[in-house]
Amino acid sequence: MAAGRSSPHKEGLQTDEGKSINEVCGWRWLALWLLALLVRIWGRTLRMEADATTYARLTKSDEPAAIVIWHNRLFLSAEIFRRYRFQRRVYGLVSASKDGAWLAAFYRMIGLVPVRGSSSNHGREAAKLLIEKLQSGHDIGITPDGPRGPLYVVEPGVLVLTRRSNAALVLVGAEFTRAKQLRSWDRFYVPWPFSRVKMRCMVLPPKNADGSKLSADEVRTALLSINPDSAQE
Repeated sequence: MAAGRSSPHKEGLQTDEGKSINEVCGWRWLALWLLALLVRIWGRTLRMEADATTYARLTKSDEPAAIVIWHNRLFLSAEIFRRYRFQRRVYGLVSASKDGAWLAAFYRMIGLVPVRGSSSNHGREAAKLLIEKLQSGHDIGITPDGPRGPLYVVEPGVLVLTRRSNAALVLVGAEFTRAKQLRSWDRFYVPWPFSRVKMRCMVLPPKNADGSKLSADEVRTALLSINPDSAQE
């Protein structure tokens, strides 16, 4: 899965409104490149297991989809796309802030394509671009409780993208046999090298059978069911 890389010396992007989107450059870019290399190597040691049904759902690529994963399982994202969604380029929304600049640069280095924006900065332009990417046949990645939580809460706004593009939601679940859980707001998972990760997957259509809109609560319930540790939240 190819992804465009920005120059390490680029300081920012300008929109028609003249607002700057922060970018990482210089020694910070080099530090991120080393971290991305480590994550790539680390990810390849993981034994990601998927039964036949899960594998079929994860690899189904005849039409574009929104890949939905809890924020604390983002460590797996590069390997999920490399192993199961390699036929499509994947775009993900990243904040236009200085903090988001680190994640955007990191995304590029591990093979994902960042789209910069937030509710306060370039959000409308970013959402429009993500919808266009879905309509043109690409996947998008969504962390419905990111970037700052609350943990395991699906924000209703994330469903606007799939409703307008009529794209299915591919919900991804992961159960770790051995992992370090950080003390961050999302209790981020870092699996131990060479450990097993049991994958789960559920596919939801953009609308229910009766034609009603899929709700944030329905997506949250489905995600909780395929991520066992979060079921008690």
